[in-house]
Amino acid sequence: MTNKELNLEQCSGVFDPEELSVLGRLYDSAITALPPSMRSPENRTAIAKLILERTAASEAQLACLTNFLITISPQG
Repeated sequence: MTNKELNLEQCSGVFDPEELSVLGRLYDSAITALPPSMRSPENRTAIAKLILERTAASEAQLACLTNFLITISPQG
């Protein structure tokens, strides 16, 4: 299993409404930044996947850091 697969596996894939709103605005901004000729369904899907993958990776990295800090903590 690759690091990317491990990161995605650690992410629950569940986002609260505020997170979804932020991700939606990010997606809309990315699509708007494209020239009209590049706003194909394929490109829209690729952008959505990139945003979700990076979000999942960031959450997984935060979870790893949290676990590490708990492990080294005197109270952990």
